[in-house]
Amino acid sequence: MDYQQPSRLQAAILDWAGTVVDFGSFAPTQIFVEAFAEFGVQVSLEEARGPMGMGKWDHIRTLCNIPEIAERYRAVCGRTPTDADVSAIYERFMPLQIEKIAEHSALIPGALDAIASLRDKGLKVGTCSGYPAVVMARVVELARENGYVPDHVVATDEVPNGRPHPAQSLANVIALGINDVAACVKVDNTWPGILEGRSAGMWTVALTCSGNALGLTYQQFKNLPQDKLEAARGRISQMFEGARPHYLIDTITDLPAVIDAINARLARGEMPQSN
Repeated sequence: MDYQQPSRLQAAILDWAGTVVDFGSFAPTQIFVEAFAEFGVQVSLEEARGPMGMGKWDHIRTLCNIPEIAERYRAVCGRTPTDADVSAIYERFMPLQIEKIAEHSALIPGALDAIASLRDKGLKVGTCSGYPAVVMARVVELARENGYVPDHVVATDEVPNGRPHPAQSLANVIALGINDVAACVKVDNTWPGILEGRSAGMWTVALTCSGNALGLTYQQFKNLPQDKLEAARGRISQMFEGARPHYLIDTITDLPAVIDAINARLARGEMPQSN
């Protein structure tokens, strides 16, 4: 049997915070600040946003590896943070995250219409996140109450390696019954999430304005002067350069047009790994 390249997309693998819910991706970042504060260590919101997209334990470990944060921890605790210290911060992070996730659970404006358009185009909807399963359960429950029910969900602790490894996206491929990774598009607002999709052999779409990179509320985004918005887009595009997304768009509302563009490229015989 000869290999047949896909001619149309079959699935979209969507991130959660900053992609479909929680415009500005505030739920995870603010809780990192609060969790470190409970150990007497100051971490700024900007610092907390840096590794966004990773699994939460890995995110905390990465923050603790930053020399300035490690020194602040040493000044308070008498040592630079070990893996045991990271686990202690993580254990405090978890209940805070579950407790406050509802405060940032609103769907991104236009997300439901965009996802309905994807389904009209014949796509299944898989999802993954840097959240562990215990947090994802609450996120999924709140999303369902707001009308969003994806076909599959994969939490970061349900695979051997979280982002930027491809395991979560590939778990969606298997669960959704997709026959070729090139028939999938990964949509995310973080560089680890885009690397995840790239490593999985998928098309990738980076969101520049609804997530962690811009870090504004929806209203702040809408009120941003055009010159500042253009400057922000340029800065964020540079942040994503190393991850090599195929497309950059402001928010998920722009996704249906990108799906059409990818389908046209697939029909011409183009593949994601050749771009």
